[in-house]
Amino acid sequence: MREMVLFAVIRLVLWAGIWWVLTLFDVGVMLAGVLAALIAMLISILFLNRVRDAAAMRWKAADDRRRERHADDVDVDAEAEDSFLDAEASAADGAHGTDITEESGSTTASPAGPGQLPELPAEDPASPSADGR
Repeated sequence: MREMVLFAVIRLVLWAGIWWVLTLFDVGVMLAGVLAALIAMLISILFLNRVRDAAAMRWKAADDRRRERHADDVDVDAEAEDSFLDAEASAADGAHGTDITEESGSTTASPAGPGQLPELPAEDPASPSADGR
């Protein structure tokens, strides 16, 4: 945590110094603040890699320790939830018209199932179409 605070303080001091220098050049207080933030961000990206990486590695190590500590937590209802969700999914498949027969091994679906359109009757070339051509 010390590295993260150090990185944040360095960036804040960098921003304040750049902002102060820009206000000396009569850039304007608000514009100087925005420009100082952009310049401080670019400088911290280019030159503060070592400090940033140290902070990130400490944070990652703490996150890994936290994950290991919580890895022992076992969801005792997971099997029951999975079977319930599987039953719901199979019921939803049955409601959409999919009929799987175990003895024949073939699958028959209703003509207007999901992703399928019913076949339209062929148009009679002698009859006028809806658009009047």
